[in-house]
Amino acid sequence: MIAETMTVVRTYGPRDYRVEEIPVPSPGPGEVLIEVDACGICASDMKCWLGGELFWGSDGKSGYCEPPAVAGHEFAGHVVALGEGAGKRHAVEVGDRVIAEQIIPCGECRFCQNGQYWMCQVHPIFGFKSFLIGGMAKYSLYPAKSIVHKVPESLSAGEAAYIEPAACAWHAVERGEIKKGDTVVIAGVGNIGLCMLQIATLFEPGQVIALDAKDYRLDIAGQMGADVCMNVTQGDVVQQVRDLTDGYGCDVFIEATGNPAAVPLGLQMIRKLGTFVEFSVFNEPVTVNWTIIGDTKELNIHGSHLGPYCYPKTIAAIADGRLDVKTLIAEAYPLTSFHEAMESSLSGGVLKNILVPV
Repeated sequence: MIAETMTVVRTYGPRDYRVEEIPVPSPGPGEVLIEVDACGICASDMKCWLGGELFWGSDGKSGYCEPPAVAGHEFAGHVVALGEGAGKRHAVEVGDRVIAEQIIPCGECRFCQNGQYWMCQVHPIFGFKSFLIGGMAKYSLYPAKSIVHKVPESLSAGEAAYIEPAACAWHAVERGEIKKGDTVVIAGVGNIGLCMLQIATLFEPGQVIALDAKDYRLDIAGQMGADVCMNVTQGDVVQQVRDLTDGYGCDVFIEATGNPAAVPLGLQMIRKLGTFVEFSVFNEPVTVNWTIIGDTKELNIHGSHLGPYCYPKTIAAIADGRLDVKTLIAEAYPLTSFHEAMESSLSGGVLKNILVPV
């Protein structure tokens, strides 16, 4: 029995997230109504909460976020109702466990027409737009243009919610174009960095080096396959990486810290003709010496956004154990305890907190 109203977490502005009751939507043509199992709190949720310029603009009003928006984009659940034609369109039935990719591509712009849907010019993503219902809710509605994937029942609710960030990690690693024997540095081994680390090992690198400022994260990185773990606050990590690579530097540097200081650090650490992957969302602009990128080292600079074409392989890897995300899940909070969950996440002392609808 589907209720008439539901509890949600809705953002109205920086630090202004409210637990509210709103009507449960009815699916229209091509739409899928799901009952949410769990929703993760992402670093971008934290930056949005803190008032990051990307989300709110320099004036606090003109950024990507369009309130009031039901928050959350790391979520999965079970189909409870289908709009006309939705079952055929998405190849799902009532009762199926599913996840939709975080972006709902328009299907009409230049990028969508070229198969580059993750860079859709319109670019609506769950959790940041008033016309979408994100995962911090009892129910969510997948629009007709959503990209929907089935999820095995063998995954826990937390693991299913982790598919979205893990798919982003997979795409970032692919952007690194890792070759067998490469030295790969993962800078920032938080939630997504620890997924990147595990995925990178699947490409048979010579060594994977984990960088972070928190020892507990580095301890986990070592357990998850990092060959070397370095605390960036202790010693000259650039020199340490050079010492491990005959003086050259790493072949691939993947930036996942969210800290602007990691960018110039990576440019110093990477070898000539190396590949630098920029993943993080920063709260402020980052300034670097572009001469290093061009004349000095002739680097390949690759951005990484979302998890295009990576959901099926990510789901399979979590299901068969090649990718361990269960270890990364900290606490499960009810939606009504959102503010407690957010404060815990912002502390930096835990990895992934999840919210469970009630």
